[in-house]
Amino acid sequence: MTIRISESHQVPVAEQPLEIVERKGVGHPDHICDAIMNEVSVALSKEYLKRYGAVLHHNIDKGLLAAGEVRRRFGGGEVKRPMLMVFGDRATYDVDGKSLPVDEIAVSTAKKWFSKNLRFVDPDKHVRYQVELSKGSEALRDIFSRKGKYLGANDTSAAVGYAPLTATEQMVLQTERFINSPSFKKDFPETGEDVKIMASREKEQLTLTVALAFLDRFIENEGQYFKRKAEVNEEVIQFVKNRSKFDGVNVAINTLDKRGRGMGGMYLTVLGTSADDGDGGQVGRGNRVNGLIPLNRPTCSEAAAGKNPVSHVGKIYNLLSYEIAQHVYQRVSGLREVYVWLLSQIGRPINDPKVAGVEMILEKGVDYKSVFKPTLEIVKSELNSINDFTKSLTEGKIPVC
Repeated sequence: MTIRISESHQVPVAEQPLEIVERKGVGHPDHICDAIMNEVSVALSKEYLKRYGAVLHHNIDKGLLAAGEVRRRFGGGEVKRPMLMVFGDRATYDVDGKSLPVDEIAVSTAKKWFSKNLRFVDPDKHVRYQVELSKGSEALRDIFSRKGKYLGANDTSAAVGYAPLTATEQMVLQTERFINSPSFKKDFPETGEDVKIMASREKEQLTLTVALAFLDRFIENEGQYFKRKAEVNEEVIQFVKNRSKFDGVNVAINTLDKRGRGMGGMYLTVLGTSADDGDGGQVGRGNRVNGLIPLNRPTCSEAAAGKNPVSHVGKIYNLLSYEIAQHVYQRVSGLREVYVWLLSQIGRPINDPKVAGVEMILEKGVDYKSVFKPTLEIVKSELNSINDFTKSLTEGKIPVC
């Protein structure tokens, strides 16, 4: 393994004149796919451990949510055609002739997620399920039966993580979570869980463009919709202003809306998600593993959600790179930004990446030599304890979207 540590002289993202950050909230179709497929991986991993004492080969990372069809009406519309959740890729269905109910686990896990996270989606009435899983290749399955303290990587993959979050990134995360919080839903029950926030910071001016699904059952007419939207807009502006130090804050909600256009001029849904009629979702098109889509940062193209947690480096390194970056930033003084790259090589033990790289932007006056050794020790320690990290992934303790 090669560990390369270097100093960067680039301008920290927080000081760059333009920053763009996106987040897709819990009810967004892409987020739904990521979250459910990862929950299926966690459920399967636990069942494999229970029955066989080890996590077996699976990758549930090719999920698709096809939009349904609804008829919107003031006071409450109806679902004409349910959404379709498709589970794709690979899983281990039997060991030594003993079968495992993979399909049933996938569907039941999805239903539990819908019930827990989307208030108005009935997982039995509003969603259809199609399981397209099959067993993996013999070579990839063989990785799980090879002896050794560490499993081999089942892909050649690269990942990158960073720390810390900028004020813009933090604000995007906090704002989406605020809009989807129980207290906000109590005050504004007509707002659905499908939230997308696109933030642009130009110097110290922050603009949040928010797509927020409203529920037609709570809206009696066009006037009430625009009145409540204005109240939501003001609530979000105050939330951001009270928790940030930007010189100016602007929030624009549902900018496609247009008075006098009837249902075509309002973002109304029947179920609180655009997946009920307007938009489908797919694994890997949602947030990066830190919950954001940060356009100013280098990011990994791998979809971590649903991949197995013990050998698929597309998941392990994706999340571990962020954890290493965070630990380096927290424990080594004198750093402004930290970036961590991990490159695997298929078959190579997961604790021994082909390349590990750390790039740091230092505080003014800090000597590179003073940060090199402690950074190197943190990287080595994190890789040597990677089995503890994969255990946390297996148990679903680390969020992936």
